[in-house]
Amino acid sequence: MTQKLQNKVAVVTGGTSGIGLATAKRFAQEGARVFITGRRKPELDAAVAEIGPAATGVQADASKLADLDRLYAEVRTQAGRVDVLFVNAGGGSMLPLGEITEAQYEDTFGRNVKGVLFTVQKALPLLASGASVILTGSTAGSEGTQAFSVYAASKAAVRSFARNWILDLKGRGVRVNTLSPGATRTPGLVELAGPDPAQQQGLLDDLASKIPMGRVGEADEIAKAAVFLASDDASFVNGIELFVDGGQAQI
Repeated sequence: MTQKLQNKVAVVTGGTSGIGLATAKRFAQEGARVFITGRRKPELDAAVAEIGPAATGVQADASKLADLDRLYAEVRTQAGRVDVLFVNAGGGSMLPLGEITEAQYEDTFGRNVKGVLFTVQKALPLLASGASVILTGSTAGSEGTQAFSVYAASKAAVRSFARNWILDLKGRGVRVNTLSPGATRTPGLVELAGPDPAQQQGLLDDLASKIPMGRVGEADEIAKAAVFLASDDASFVNGIELFVDGGQAQI
């Protein structure tokens, strides 16, 4: 069977766990050479080992422009181009209106908005004709969630980036799409409930009860959708928001 990303060069930011790691593994299985980033070296090294020989790790914080310059210098030296850019690094925390701090705002928007913007902008010289840029959105950007407004606003901004950037990139043959997972079983999600396993499971059960499919998603299910957007199967798919959410944001 033909590999969907054979001989492609892919960059996955935030590739050390959860959706990023699952997607990097899928990209490698489909024939891509994969560069992943992570902020912590032990986790980065472990992820590279898990993905296999097609992976290269670059320690980087996507909200720091100097780190992005170092990432793309490494990609340029080793591979010369980028065919797939999965802008996945990000995160957030929960605070209700009235308790939101400047530090929380700066952290969330730094990672999810500033980081996304400059991860894409600094990649432009390396993006090949026909390249696919995939931004990680969230159902939170379309729904209301108590105590999650800063994160939700940051993901709404990501969705807006895709709509506008396809106009800026018109004529370059570069596609930009947003992949918006619903509640997905990842370390980043369960840690919102704190370290207690019972509380973590309680969060997952509560989220599952609001999803028409009756369960949360798995990281590999999001990764398979990312492969579609990355591949030539999606050659005329541009500017969309693809929800992989079990129906969560559709009701």
